[in-house]
Amino acid sequence: MGEHSHAHPPTTHRGRLAIAFAITATILVSQVIGALITGSLALFVDAGHMITDAGGLLMALLAATLMSRPATSRRTWGWRRIEILAAGAQAALLFAVGIYALIEGVRRLLEPPEIGATGTLVFGIIGLAGNVAAIAVLSTGRDANLNMRAAFLEVVNDALGSVAVIVSALIITFTGWTRADALAGIAIAVLIAPRALAVLRTAGRVLLETTPEGLDLDVVRDHLLAQPHVRGVHDLHASQIATGLPVLTAHIVLDDECFQDGHAPRILDDLQACVAEHFDVGVQHSTFQLEPSTHSGHEHGMHD
Repeated sequence: MGEHSHAHPPTTHRGRLAIAFAITATILVSQVIGALITGSLALFVDAGHMITDAGGLLMALLAATLMSRPATSRRTWGWRRIEILAAGAQAALLFAVGIYALIEGVRRLLEPPEIGATGTLVFGIIGLAGNVAAIAVLSTGRDANLNMRAAFLEVVNDALGSVAVIVSALIITFTGWTRADALAGIAIAVLIAPRALAVLRTAGRVLLETTPEGLDLDVVRDHLLAQPHVRGVHDLHASQIATGLPVLTAHIVLDDECFQDGHAPRILDDLQACVAEHFDVGVQHSTFQLEPSTHSGHEHGMHD
C-alpha cells in the first residue's frame, strides 16, 4: 500500500455562506415582525425554524473560517468540534419550537384566533423569495464539502416552510377558514422535528465518541490481524472529532523479531495506509502502539 497524506486544503466558500446568512437573517427579522403583526402561528413557527437555520448558516460560516486555523498545544484539534456543540444546541431549540407548535396548533384548531391573511401572505412570499435567492447562491458549491451541503439543506427546508405559510394564507383569503394557519404550523413542526432529532442523535454520537457510522470495528480488527507479523490487536478505539474527521487508535502485538530486524516501521506504514484506504470510512488520523508479545505484562486494564 502506498503513502498517504494528511493534508487536505479545505474549500470553504465563505463568500457564498456569508451571502446566504445575510439573506436568511433578513428573512428571520421580517417573519418575526410579520408573526407579531398578523398573529400567524405558521409564520411564528417558520420564524423559529429560521432562527435555527440562521444559526446553522452562521456556524457554517464560522466553521469555514475557523477550520483553516492550525491546532495548538491547548486545542490539539483546533476548533473542529465546535460545530458539534452548536449543532446540538440548534437542534434542541428547533425541537422545542416544534413541540410548542404542535401544542399551540391543537389549541388553535379548537379555538381559532383571527389571522391577518394578507399580511401572512406578504411575509410568506418575502420569505420564499429570500429562500430561493439563498438556494441559488449555495447551489453551485453545495457538493464542495459537508459543511456546504448542510447549509444548502437548511435553506431548502426554509423554502418548504415558506410554501406552507403561503398556502395557509391563500386558504384563509379565499375561504375564511382560519384553522388552515394552525394546520400549516403543525405541518411545519412535523417537517422539522425529525431533522432536529436526527441532528441531536448525530451530535450525541460524536460527543459520546461512538464508533463512526459506516466503520465496523470487528471488520477492522480482522483486517489488521490479517496483516503479516501481526499477532494481536487490543484496545481498539474509533471515534469522530468532527464532521469528516474520524480517528482510530489501537495496540498492535507484533512478532518479537520485528523489533530486532527493524521491520516494525514498515508495518506501521502498512497499518496506517490500510485504515486510510481499505474501508469505506477512510481514517486519515490513526495512532498505533506497536508491542512485542512480552509487553502484555506491563499493560493495565487491557481490553479488546
